[in-house]
Amino acid sequence: MAVTEREATAVVEAAFRIESARIIAAAARIVRDVGLAEELAQDALVAALEQWPRDGVPDNPGAWLTATAKRRAVDLVRRREVYARKLAEVGRSLEDAPEPAEPSGPDDIDDDLLRLIFTTCHPVLSAQARIALTLRLLGGLTTPEIARAFLVPEATVAQRIVRAKRTLAKAGVPFEVPYGEDRAQRLSSVLEVVYLIFNEGYSATAGDDLLRPQLCEDALRLARVLAALVPGEPEAHGLAALLEFQASRAAARTGPDGRPVLLAEQNRARWDGLLIRRGFEAFGRAGGGPYSVQAAIAACHARARRYEDTDWATIAALYDRLLVLTPSPVVALNRAVAVSMARGPAAALELVDALAAEPALRDYHLLPSVRGDLLARLGRTAQARAEFERAAGLTRNERERELLLERAAGLGGDGQGATGARTGDG
Repeated sequence: MAVTEREATAVVEAAFRIESARIIAAAARIVRDVGLAEELAQDALVAALEQWPRDGVPDNPGAWLTATAKRRAVDLVRRREVYARKLAEVGRSLEDAPEPAEPSGPDDIDDDLLRLIFTTCHPVLSAQARIALTLRLLGGLTTPEIARAFLVPEATVAQRIVRAKRTLAKAGVPFEVPYGEDRAQRLSSVLEVVYLIFNEGYSATAGDDLLRPQLCEDALRLARVLAALVPGEPEAHGLAALLEFQASRAAARTGPDGRPVLLAEQNRARWDGLLIRRGFEAFGRAGGGPYSVQAAIAACHARARRYEDTDWATIAALYDRLLVLTPSPVVALNRAVAVSMARGPAAALELVDALAAEPALRDYHLLPSVRGDLLARLGRTAQARAEFERAAGLTRNERERELLLERAAGLGGDGQGATGARTGDG
């Protein structure tokens, strides 16, 4: 189908945004180098930008991009093999010759994306580097988006990603799902990566949309695969349960115009009953770790047929437990939201004000957002308006900015309904 250059470019960029992780994973299975695989994916992107305006957009853009990257990967491996043979012919050592293009031997998980996650979560990398690199390659997140998720400077994330690629290449890390003790060691990092990918899809750091559904779908699918892969690991089931519960509310979290809908105002008839049932099934096999506790919090919301029926006292107690397991300013902020609903806004405001000095929350837009909600509920309208306006200036998500500015402009009532922090409910 003939299209203009501008139309073709838009299709290319959208397809690559959605399919980049699969393209990189498919190429990595062939070249066994995630940094090189990312370059091949970028080459496929450039080829599409050159060809599609001239030849027309293919029926399946993602498949075209993946096939192009794989062809280039195979060509690269063949060139390497030819070079290696020539070295052999003149008696040179073959100790550094590349591995075959296709992996050999059985594998219990035929999933390139899962292989890619375990590869980027190899112990040769620091924990921060594992997560940053996997979010980049699997989630398709930009460096600024990852920095926002970590609450660290962009330059720090950029350095982690570059160094991680070099380290994996130098160490010759195999592109495979590990076994035995190695698998157990890497599982915690893998779970954290899947969790952060889902969070970015559930509440996008930046852009024009609140949700990035493809990220949520990829994370949820990977969580289910991981739970099946390690059926005796309670936290894998806890994470799966958490994501099932959270995903069940996706359709109700935005209105027809794409604007966010606060938890108190959501139409619970739009919550996905099948995902909720799946969540409770996974929750039955969860344990007492951080993901399992967050799943318990999400389960409290799933059980409440109306917002007014929410068991906020139990949720606040669960946040007390979570704060012990994973002490962090963001968890403390979520706990304050729950305390505000269980014990009133005055008690929560003291907690939020104590968090104002936390360096990690200095530019975190949900801190003034939550504080604005509490002030509004206490009748301190002018201060609440200023906090909502400050939060709007900090967020990089257009939909969140619109909501915050609307709340600032609309003050005059009681301001009921907390926006909630990222790792909490909202």
